[in-house]
Amino acid sequence: MEIKIGIQNIGREIILESNKDADEVAKLVAEALADGKQLRLEDEKGRQVIVPSAVIGYVELGAQEQRRVGFGAL
Repeated sequence: MEIKIGIQNIGREIILESNKDADEVAKLVAEALADGKQLRLEDEKGRQVIVPSAVIGYVELGAQEQRRVGFGAL
């Protein structure tokens, strides 16, 4: 799933692909905002993204997409 994180006063978004589902990511975001500490997410390759919750402008969760295998016409 694609996750976009908007940072206050910064023009670029943080974009990462995660294996977590939307509900799990939403729970992590809510906990980070409630605690006032930091949001920690891990991408598909195992890299961690850590964002202080005080600067989060928004978090956009993309749709869960099934991986396609083989050759096919759209």
